[in-house]
Amino acid sequence: MLKVTTVNVNGLRAAARKGYVEWLADTEADVICLQEVRAEGHQLADEVREPEGWHTVYAPSSAKGRAGVALLTRRAPERVRVGFGTAEFEESGRYVEADLPGLTVASLYLPSGEVGTERQDEKERFMAAFLPYLKDLRERSAAEGREVLVCGDWNIAHQEADLKNWRANRKSSGFLPEERDWLSRVFDASDGGYADVVRALHPDVEGPYSWWSYRGRAFDNDTGWRIDYAVATPGLAARAVKAVVERAPSHDLRWSDHAPVTVDFTDR
Repeated sequence: MLKVTTVNVNGLRAAARKGYVEWLADTEADVICLQEVRAEGHQLADEVREPEGWHTVYAPSSAKGRAGVALLTRRAPERVRVGFGTAEFEESGRYVEADLPGLTVASLYLPSGEVGTERQDEKERFMAAFLPYLKDLRERSAAEGREVLVCGDWNIAHQEADLKNWRANRKSSGFLPEERDWLSRVFDASDGGYADVVRALHPDVEGPYSWWSYRGRAFDNDTGWRIDYAVATPGLAARAVKAVVERAPSHDLRWSDHAPVTVDFTDR
C-alpha cells in the first residue's frame, strides 16, 4: 500500500504548537505534502524541520512569511525539483516535486486570488503556466514508466458539490467559472489527462470538505470547501482504494483551518 496525505498547515510553526507534531507522530502516511508552511528551515524547531524517520524537502517563498511548500517522505527521493520552470513562480514557494520509485509526487499551493485585484491576476498567470507543465510532466513520466501525483491546496472548488454555499460564491475567487473550467481541463482525458482521486472515490456526496473558515461557526456547521486535491495520472488513480478527510473532532482541536486529506493506493 501507498498512503499519501496532503494538508495546508496555515503556518507550520503555529500548527506545531497546536497539534501537528502529535498528528505527525501518529500518521501512517508514506508521503506528506504540506502547503502554506510560511517558514524557512532555520525558523523551525529541529523536531519539526527534520522529524525522525522522514526525509524532508522545503521550498520556501522569497516573500518572507508567505506561502511555502514541503514534502516529507519515508524513503529518500531519487530527485527533487523546486518550481515548474516559470520564472515568476520559481521562488514563490508554491511547487515542489520529488521522484520516488515509479512515482513523481508533488506538493502544490496554487494562489488563492481575490476578484478585481492583482492577486487574481497572479492566480490566472499561474494557472496559464501550470497546465502546460502538468501535461508535459504526465508525458515525460509516462515515457519513463512513472505515475504522477500532485497533491495540495488548489484553491478552486470544482463542482457545486465541492462547497456548501456555492450559490453565494458564484462571483468569488475559488469558484469563478473560468477557474472551474481550467480545473475541468486538468481532469479532461484529452487535455490535462489527470484524475480527481477523492471525487472518484466519493462521487455522489457533498464534499467531503477540507477547509472551513475560522469565522462564525463554519466548522461546526460543516460549511466548507473542498479545495485540497489529490490529482493523479489515470494508472495511479485506478489504484486508489480509500480517501478520507481527517476532520478534527471539534473546533478547538484543529491545528489548521484545513484538514489533512489522506488517500490509500494499492500496489500494482
